Amino acid sequence: MKKDHSKSITHIESYGIEEIPTYARTATPFDLFRLSFGGANTFSTCVLGSFPIVFGLSFQAGLWAILCGVLFGACILAPMGVFGARTGTNNAVASGAHFGIHGRIVGSFLSLLTAIAFFSLSVWSSGDALIGATQRLFDRSYQNNWVYGLVYSGFALLVLIICIYGFRFMLLVNRIAVITSSLLFFLGLFAFAQQFDSAYAGQIQFGETGFWAAFTGAALIAFSNPISFGTFLGGWSRYIPKETSSYKIILAVFTSQLATLIPFLFGLMTATIVANHVPIFMQQNNYIGGLIHIAPTWYFFPLCLIALIGGLSTGTTALYGTGLDMSSIFPKLLSRVKATICVGVLSILFIFIGRFLANLTQSVTTFATLIVVCTSPWIIIMIIGFVSRRGYYKNDDLQVFATGIKGGVYWFHHGWNWRGLIAWIPSAFIGLCFVHLPHQFVGIWGNFFNGLDLSLPISIILAALLYTLLLKFFPEPSSVYSPTLTAQSAKQQTNPSLVSD
Repeated sequence: MKKDHSKSITHIESYGIEEIPTYARTATPFDLFRLSFGGANTFSTCVLGSFPIVFGLSFQAGLWAILCGVLFGACILAPMGVFGARTGTNNAVASGAHFGIHGRIVGSFLSLLTAIAFFSLSVWSSGDALIGATQRLFDRSYQNNWVYGLVYSGFALLVLIICIYGFRFMLLVNRIAVITSSLLFFLGLFAFAQQFDSAYAGQIQFGETGFWAAFTGAALIAFSNPISFGTFLGGWSRYIPKETSSYKIILAVFTSQLATLIPFLFGLMTATIVANHVPIFMQQNNYIGGLIHIAPTWYFFPLCLIALIGGLSTGTTALYGTGLDMSSIFPKLLSRVKATICVGVLSILFIFIGRFLANLTQSVTTFATLIVVCTSPWIIIMIIGFVSRRGYYKNDDLQVFATGIKGGVYWFHHGWNWRGLIAWIPSAFIGLCFVHLPHQFVGIWGNFFNGLDLSLPISIILAALLYTLLLKFFPEPSSVYSPTLTAQSAKQQTNPSLVSD
């Protein structure tokens, strides 16, 4: 058996988007759990958990909104971990089987937007928490843009270095983050227990005008967190052996998202305290500032650790997969390392422009949610395609784009599979039209349901319906299916009474 030198975290990962060889596939479903959970076990998720209170919901209503969003998102996300193990490459490249070799650019584009949005949220929230906790700890004020810029740069550069080294280093960081951050969050529940009131009523009661609009808006934001991993999972699961049970991979992803309820509930609980004691922070949408204001002095150091460890874990999971995607779009120009550096520099520029020049820190949360409305139908099409193909893929033909040649079973019409594209484009567009996020973004039909945000159900159902009908009335070439499945289908058409075992 050939030795895999990339097992060392000090060895820069050499693999791009080509299929990972069997000898290098040493990861487990539990490693996938660590990456998926570790990437969300941070302050950026706490910020998302504070939004039900920002929208005026009570603690109990906010809890139900978060539970609905996380559970629904976990159910949709979970199957996306299987693609990497089956194809040995990331999900954007694997999507070429359903969108065409050129159509897979849709997944790469969604991955890029998602990475920049969530990487920025991670750096901003962790950087602000670190600075705030430090100045409270030492009783000094650091309200200076140069200090914020220095901390943001430090976070971003550390994340970039880890991503350059690659999968093994990133896995190590998330192994630490899963345990350490979880313990520190549980410690935080103890720190804020005396101040917390589970009967917090909020500003909008059940049955009042605007309640369901706020509820669905909060659930949509919670839903965005698991779905944000949809384009990235394959970049991690490609290191899992191909023969690994799909159910184990699905279970690992699903439970990892259930585990994110830890930071979500921490954000929700502490947001109620901030709203009760220092409401000015919630009015300014400055949850991090309010959290630091109400935190006991002894908890400042744990806050700094959560900010540091959590920021690194979230940033690496967002940036790594996108660097991988960019190298696949420009295979002759960019290696994985060069592409990661390019995306990292672009993200850092966005962080500084968005924070200091354009004041986009709150807008990016809205932007991330809108991306999810576009990503969800893409994921649904991938899952339906996987089921229709029964998990059969020709891995060599998925790499046609990277090798610079034409042809293969996934070439379809000049590299585009119009079935997947026709299902995705109107689903994403119509979904955006129905978005209704209070005080953030309202689509042109966002008030159609009296403020109720049904953008996600509409985009998901429409994508599922369109793609299923297109596959039924415009069948794909038999070459994309398993030879065994094709043979069974031919026998059934010849003799309809023949039923396969």
